[in-house]
Amino acid sequence: MDEPQGRITGVGGIFFKSKDPAALMAWYRDVLGITLETWGGALLPYNAPKHPPVLTLNAFDETTDYLAPSEREFMLNFAVDDLPAFLERLKAKGVTTLKIDTSDPSGSFAWIVDPDGTKIELWEPKEEMDS
Repeated sequence: MDEPQGRITGVGGIFFKSKDPAALMAWYRDVLGITLETWGGALLPYNAPKHPPVLTLNAFDETTDYLAPSEREFMLNFAVDDLPAFLERLKAKGVTTLKIDTSDPSGSFAWIVDPDGTKIELWEPKEEMDS
């Protein structure tokens, strides 16, 4: 059965406050390699090779420590195509990896923190999740 019109089709953006938005977005460009548009933000395509076919949306209990050491109320998750290679790039730019987990059935994960203290989860999905 076809879905009716008037429904969510995906996440259209991620927006957050920063004390220095230009410097923070420059960090995302220079350190994470995200291409910035002339207006200062980024457009992240979903058609990249090895990118998962879905975007995860989930709420955690307010007492969770999953976002620690960040004190922010959100965390960013970026899918990557080669986690070890990406972590080497980050290390060369002085970024500390908080933790790496290769035991999850959905893929490998690593966590870092941006200059504003936002925790970032990096995820290399398992091959069978790719499409």
